[in-house]
Amino acid sequence: MALDEGRWLYQLSAEDMADLENAARHFLSLERDLGEMTAADFPLSSFAGHLQALRNKLLHGNGIEVLRGLPLAGYSQKFAATVFCGVGAHLGTARSQNAAGHILGHVRDLGASSADPNTRIYQTAERQTFHTDSADVVGLLCIREAKEGGRSLLVSAESIYNRMQALRPDLLEKLFDPLATDRRGEVPEGANPWMTIPPLSWHEERLTVFYQRQYIDSAQRFEGAMRLTPAHVEALDMFDALANDPQLNFGMQLQPGDMQFVYNHSQLHDRTGFTDWPEPNKKRHLLRLWLSLPGDRPLPECFKQRYGSLEIGQRGGIVTKATRLHAPLD
Repeated sequence: MALDEGRWLYQLSAEDMADLENAARHFLSLERDLGEMTAADFPLSSFAGHLQALRNKLLHGNGIEVLRGLPLAGYSQKFAATVFCGVGAHLGTARSQNAAGHILGHVRDLGASSADPNTRIYQTAERQTFHTDSADVVGLLCIREAKEGGRSLLVSAESIYNRMQALRPDLLEKLFDPLATDRRGEVPEGANPWMTIPPLSWHEERLTVFYQRQYIDSAQRFEGAMRLTPAHVEALDMFDALANDPQLNFGMQLQPGDMQFVYNHSQLHDRTGFTDWPEPNKKRHLLRLWLSLPGDRPLPECFKQRYGSLEIGQRGGIVTKATRLHAPLD
């Protein structure tokens, strides 16, 4: 992947961009919220075929593609968001990314601290760790780059599994235990403030990963959460070390106009720390989509704790009693 960017990078043609722009203008003429968009509302001609192939690549191929070349300089933020949500609508259905029901997320440094147990790590400029999100597919649209850093990193859960199986199968076994993961204050009605989804699960002959180390660690603050044993900590440390092994992961610097889509059940993603621009209008900014795809793999019953429904094509996201789906543009 690192040596052959053709395996994951697709350069948009002039015809592709015209198709996307025409569809965006059509949706905007409907004067509806982006949170209500369907594929029928974003009518594509030739580019629809590529998005069908992209969905298949995410589900059954290497699980990653970047669409490059969207000319953001000529777009308003609303128009760019419309194109991005339209692409997402042809891949699957958008899911809520927080308790407020935002289907369009804004990834930028809000000056938050990861030391706060209710902070979501994407709201900081700090180095993340390799993790998964709560959806089948994670999409990012790069609006602006940071002054320095913010490199996107990816690693395959299967690669980590195979290496641990060869080196320490005793520790690998510990990652199939139902370890507690902190909900970070976004708790569905009647649920515990933590989830008990194993980092790794075998289900229907598929290996599925669910992982966020900081949230596993911070869940230990809850009295009723399962305690991590020394063996669990050693297993988690080894998992993290392998994820950070440059022989197993690879990275890319997303450029303005890049749309990145990653299959969440087999790939973990990360972002290096960054130094931002001092000017507010130049600060790093990405838009994010969480998507549920038709034709996807079944998930274990325990995923209901996070995904709510396990219905393929209509699962995932963060839903509480007050959630109403919409797409904020700011």
